[in-house]
Amino acid sequence: MYAYLQGKFSLKNPAQVYIDVNGVGYEVNISLNTYTHIQNSESGKLYTYLQVKEDAHTLYGFFDRGEKEMFILLISVSGIGAATARMMLSHLKPDEVSTAIQSGNIKLLESIKGIGKKTAERLVLELRDKVNKIESILQVAPLAGNRIQNDALNALVALGITRVQAETAVKKILLSDTDIITLEELIKKALKAI
Repeated sequence: MYAYLQGKFSLKNPAQVYIDVNGVGYEVNISLNTYTHIQNSESGKLYTYLQVKEDAHTLYGFFDRGEKEMFILLISVSGIGAATARMMLSHLKPDEVSTAIQSGNIKLLESIKGIGKKTAERLVLELRDKVNKIESILQVAPLAGNRIQNDALNALVALGITRVQAETAVKKILLSDTDIITLEELIKKALKAI
């Protein structure tokens, strides 16, 4: 119903923000991730999701579309409500949640308050294929660096590796082995790391 709200932030705290849009105030629930992006701003835009229940209409706000899409995916899983999804996005960035789900990192998901082992396993099982579809809007920061890094990333993606997994592997290899000179060497080591 509401794609986004843009206006002045009349009240901000780590869980909620009031947005004044042309004299109309909207109470919007946010994650800690969103708060860190807007805490020093007087105004801005939040992508929104309106949850309609029998007893309440609750508006959730997100700094970017990737976080909003991840929230919608998370609440689609049985046992994950809006409060738990917001807690997950406060504990991890959307691309970190995506990476944890794709790699089946149950321990990391379990470390989030409200997520037990069975729920973490259900998240991985139900969302592993779906997070690939929203990967392009998760706004994963591109690798800063030279052409070999970018060529390696493009080659891994062309081989069918997801962008998040490819970036994670390339960064891991480059941090652990600074002597890599050739593209082929970087790609081979990244493939072994995946």
